[in-house]
Amino acid sequence: MTAISISARQGVPEDALSDGAAIDLERLCGAPGDGIRVAPAVDGIERIEARLHGKFFEPHRHDTYAIGVTLGGVQTFQYRGESRFSNPGSIIILHPDEIHDGGAGTEIGLRYRMMYLQPERLLAALDETDRSLPFVAAPVVGDEALRQAVGEAVMDLDNGIDELALDDILVRIAEGLYRHAGTKDAKPAKADKRAVLQASEFLRANLERPVGSQELEAVSGLDRFTLARQFRRVLGTSPHRYLLMRRLERARQMIARGESLAGAALETGFADQAHFTRHFKRAYGLTPGRWASLAVAG
Repeated sequence: MTAISISARQGVPEDALSDGAAIDLERLCGAPGDGIRVAPAVDGIERIEARLHGKFFEPHRHDTYAIGVTLGGVQTFQYRGESRFSNPGSIIILHPDEIHDGGAGTEIGLRYRMMYLQPERLLAALDETDRSLPFVAAPVVGDEALRQAVGEAVMDLDNGIDELALDDILVRIAEGLYRHAGTKDAKPAKADKRAVLQASEFLRANLERPVGSQELEAVSGLDRFTLARQFRRVLGTSPHRYLLMRRLERARQMIARGESLAGAALETGFADQAHFTRHFKRAYGLTPGRWASLAVAG
């Protein structure tokens, strides 16, 4: 296995080791197939997938939140003086600068994905009503909403994350951590329908191209994280998903008129047909090709 360096900022050898040292995975791996897959960084957020057996990481700490999901096996680690266990589907939340180790709890090994989130990025996404850094005492939680947000951040390690999607993901993660930190809920903010409708109109007018967060800030008069919260409050979804669904709606109409799948993908702003097909199936439960055949038959 090729040696890979993982920074201490990341949370280290899968973060394990001592501050700033490079890690030789060949030395750390205890069984065939053990390894750490490091994804391209996304706006300062690091993401990995780890597959390992046995006790893998010695006690260490890092200065980021380590937030992830166990995918297979049992994840075991020492954290704040106690033995912890995470089963498939559970969310792991490690606070910055807290010492922990890590490994597989059974002989079948362990697979999980993790993101390393700088505290300052989290603070920016928190509601203005509370700017304190949330501390979650329980490092393993069951929370479907938080699991979905973390899953969206780490599900595609081959590519980056769309800017509007990342804004929404960070808001949902921040709200999840805030929720599990046990902090008293703040008074709900008033819905800003004007700003949301201005942003949604701008998105509909620009379906064929990527739309940046700064553009929506200028249009709505709200910062990107406030807009993400307000958008969900008013329209029940995020700016990123709103734009994606309007693109898919237009593409579906084009296909029903007999236009090609490739042409529909290109004219509605998708990077390529594979990207278009993946999102179409996720939204409608069938491929664009299948939709085309059914639309013609209908």
